[in-house]
Amino acid sequence: MRQSFFSLIVWFKGVIFPFHISKFDPRVLKFCGVRMSNRPENETDIKSDVPARTFAVGDLAVYPAHGVGKIEAIESRVINGETHDFYIMKIVENGMVIMIPTWNVVSVGLREVISEKEIPKIIEVMKTRQESTIDNQTWNRRYREYMDKIKTGSLYEVAEVFRDLSILRLTKDLSFGERKLYDTAQGLLVKELSTARNTKEEAIVSEIESFFVPEEK
Repeated sequence: MRQSFFSLIVWFKGVIFPFHISKFDPRVLKFCGVRMSNRPENETDIKSDVPARTFAVGDLAVYPAHGVGKIEAIESRVINGETHDFYIMKIVENGMVIMIPTWNVVSVGLREVISEKEIPKIIEVMKTRQESTIDNQTWNRRYREYMDKIKTGSLYEVAEVFRDLSILRLTKDLSFGERKLYDTAQGLLVKELSTARNTKEEAIVSEIESFFVPEEK
């Protein structure tokens, strides 16, 4: 029996993901919070007065919560009779491919890899010890705060998450959820710092982990 497939263009947070599914149930997409469209509900909410950074094929860029990727191509696609240009970006860490409308880079947070001169500022964030409120917060609240920081795409915010969880790690074993956030923050940091410095990831891991060693009693 021949199985029929539906080609879908799914718009999610300003990014278009094309894929194929064998069964289509609108209730499933609604439950997942995803809708099919060639434009967001209100395009004016996405457009910005901030000049959009343009990228060329071969450029490295950073996509929030996914990290460093390479612009593999710039392609035009016809959606509902309108032609739109998209950056085809491949995430270095896992090979995920994301299609980003060229006019929407500001809204989704696509940015350049940090410059080497910014690295000391990132290091300073990790070395700065502030009065912690971690113990006074529920895990659910901490998780939301950490995820919000990671989703900003700012390496400074990611560094704060890594710092806080590294400090917590010195006092107790991290839970499964805490460990996943720790690994995510570390991975994003290591990939971008090693790219900016053009050095091996192992060297970055050793460096940032050396900031958080147990004090000798």
